[in-house]
Amino acid sequence: MELKASTRRVQDVLTASGGNFEVREFPASTRTAAEAAEVIGCEIAQIAKSLVFRAKDSDRSVLVIASGVNRVDVKKVRALLGEKITRADPDFVREKTGFAIGGVPPIAHREPPVTFIDRDLLEFDVIWAAAGTPNAVFPLGGEELTKLTHGTVADLRAE
Repeated sequence: MELKASTRRVQDVLTASGGNFEVREFPASTRTAAEAAEVIGCEIAQIAKSLVFRAKDSDRSVLVIASGVNRVDVKKVRALLGEKITRADPDFVREKTGFAIGGVPPIAHREPPVTFIDRDLLEFDVIWAAAGTPNAVFPLGGEELTKLTHGTVADLRAE
């Protein structure tokens, strides 16, 4: 099956990384963590949800990759970044990442973001990340996610 352009972009980056990664497209939506887990047949916690924030002073894109069951503590992200952040609007997300909300992958962004990874994701042998559209994902391990994104692993969970 031919991949959509945005999904192909993700697969190309994965292939270039040298790893054995394969984007999978589903007929059903994987837009939310709950939908993705149901379609894939895994725990919601294994879904690596991509949340994009906007750094207030520098206007940088800040990507937080969180476990599907966790809420992110914005104060923890702000402390790690060293500047205030706000939730990015759809236009900012599309401009900085090249993807629409609901399919933002952890890689292949138009502009490389500052990336923080929820350490809870590293508890799993396999996690699932978005692959460019609301019905495409790919499996990988936590260490692979860290290498691919050059992300900083931290405690990001809201208590």
